[in-house]
Amino acid sequence: MKPAENIKNLIKNLQYKTTRETHNRILNNLQKTLAESQKTKPATQTNIWRIIMKSKITKLAAAAVIIVAVGLTLFLLDLSTTPAYAIEQTIKAHHSVRYLHIKDFKAGENEPKQFWVEFDNDGQVKNIRLDFPKWAGGGDGAKVVVWKENKAQIWFKKKKSFVTVWDKTVAAQFLKMIEELDPKRAVERLYEREKQGKVKIEIDEPSDKTEPIVVTATYLPESSTPGKQGVLFVNQATKLVTAIEFYQLKDGEYKYSGRMEFYDYNKPIDARMFVLDSEIPPDAMRVDQTTQDVGLLQEQLGDKEIAIEVVRQFFQALIAKDYAKAGRLFGGIPASKIQEIFAEFDVVRIISISEPIPYPIPGVGGFKVPCKIEIERDGVKSVEPYGLAVRPVYGQPERWNIHGGI
Repeated sequence: MKPAENIKNLIKNLQYKTTRETHNRILNNLQKTLAESQKTKPATQTNIWRIIMKSKITKLAAAAVIIVAVGLTLFLLDLSTTPAYAIEQTIKAHHSVRYLHIKDFKAGENEPKQFWVEFDNDGQVKNIRLDFPKWAGGGDGAKVVVWKENKAQIWFKKKKSFVTVWDKTVAAQFLKMIEELDPKRAVERLYEREKQGKVKIEIDEPSDKTEPIVVTATYLPESSTPGKQGVLFVNQATKLVTAIEFYQLKDGEYKYSGRMEFYDYNKPIDARMFVLDSEIPPDAMRVDQTTQDVGLLQEQLGDKEIAIEVVRQFFQALIAKDYAKAGRLFGGIPASKIQEIFAEFDVVRIISISEPIPYPIPGVGGFKVPCKIEIERDGVKSVEPYGLAVRPVYGQPERWNIHGGI
């Protein structure tokens, strides 16, 4: 039987009942007796207790008080053994996480994005692996990214290209992404936003300890993302987040948009997961921008001026059949690949290079540089229009290069 039920039954079984007159008489006698005792010597808890217990009526009344007091104490002790869940517990629990495996599902897609993360002793990201299925890879298709030792390696499966870049831009974006997904930081942000009045947090802690704690965070109109709702599932034993579901307010109803699942907390990740070389087929094109000077230094040139200069020097290199230089200007592509691309014709001369225009695809950056080039194919010369995409080199904003197709 629970302590609260004990209290209820004990009080119910007390048979002695008092009238208002009896109650007033007891109270007056107590006050009179206490006043008289104070004239002779200071009252002590023992003296007061003896005075109260001289009457049968007060004995029964005191017994009821003792029963209630003891029952409440037991009830509170029972609560203290199973403390109510608080977000701070999850924040504290996640500070000890060293390894993490995340699956990111999108509504309508069966295959998730997957992330493997290793943290150092200070809680900073040490190694990352990101597996993007076709639906998440944009125009690149399915791809794998590994970041470690200040370098990012990308395996473009569709293009059969393996690219290594410096981390100053790409890795920083990946790190920001991981920080957004890291449940420790996610819970910390919710906690802060609740204090700021931007998020309403509701916590459901089931009595069944095998069931997860459910934390529902609804973003209020004052937040930067109103209409969003996140539902966190927290393991009651470890206080770690096991999943997060995402909902978006549409037509007055929160509709499911995705789910993240978190696995293998502190289970060491095989070091081979962060080494891509063994997964790359021998016929894949390899580009390493960390071992060569890719593109051109911008120096004092404006953005449009350096874009034009990259295109000019690229075609001049092709005219001179300097495929190594042309490859460095074209994202660091190997000379043999450049030679293969232009094997069907020779570049004779540059006819014109027009004013660069912003690259039409959002998020890509840089410019598209229209130009006209005279080429010779099978002894026949012709003028062909081209539009080369030029932007800063990944991780090296002071250098500009050609990227994408021609």
